Amino acid sequence: MGATNTMATEDDRSNLAADASAGAMPRSIALRENRLDSRDLFAGSREITIVHGSEIYRLRVTAQNKLILTK
Repeated sequence: MGATNTMATEDDRSNLAADASAGAMPRSIALRENRLDSRDLFAGSREITIVHGSEIYRLRVTAQNKLILTK
């Protein structure tokens, strides 16, 4: 079995404070052997926003249950 990590960086933690003040609930996602389960990542929604450096991306689940990443 591999180690379980929680994905969080310094920037993530500062963004969590901003999200919390906007009404968003922070959460942790388990990382096992360098893998995430998409069900944990999406948590019942069909789209998430990913901040990568100064860029913002959308990751969404299609009607055919495929993933699409757009900038």
